[in-house]
Amino acid sequence: MQCPSCQNTDSRVLESRSADAGRSVRRRRECLNCDFRFTTYERVENVPITVLKRDGRKEIFNRSKILHGLTRASQKTNLEPHKLELMVEDLETTLQQSNVREVSSLKIGEMVLEQLKDLNEVAYIRFASVYSHFRGINDFVSALEKITEKKGQLAPVG
Repeated sequence: MQCPSCQNTDSRVLESRSADAGRSVRRRRECLNCDFRFTTYERVENVPITVLKRDGRKEIFNRSKILHGLTRASQKTNLEPHKLELMVEDLETTLQQSNVREVSSLKIGEMVLEQLKDLNEVAYIRFASVYSHFRGINDFVSALEKITEKKGQLAPVG
């Protein structure tokens, strides 16, 4: 590790501790040349995931876009923000652990909906209406039927 003061590459670790909820390691170091003390952080480097959009474009996976969509879908529900964070974190972990480096936005949407179905029905319908481009009442009815089938209760609609 290069010293920020004298650029010497020899240093010793004085202290190490977990940081960022266990996702990184914070190290306090001392330069063996000039005794300057500095802090470094070690993180696991994730390979970027490319999202294939419906229109053929490609973009780097952005967890904040999914979190924003989930936050909007869950407004005025009892769904707690930390549950949304955990959901997005689980999704990102699942994608990172797969051997696939390109994933379609459709697949990501399906994964989100699968988790939302069990968390909050209102947020599920809201997210599905945007993700699936609902065009009318029949699309809503179809989404509602999916929820009731999952719970084993076929409720009459209409």
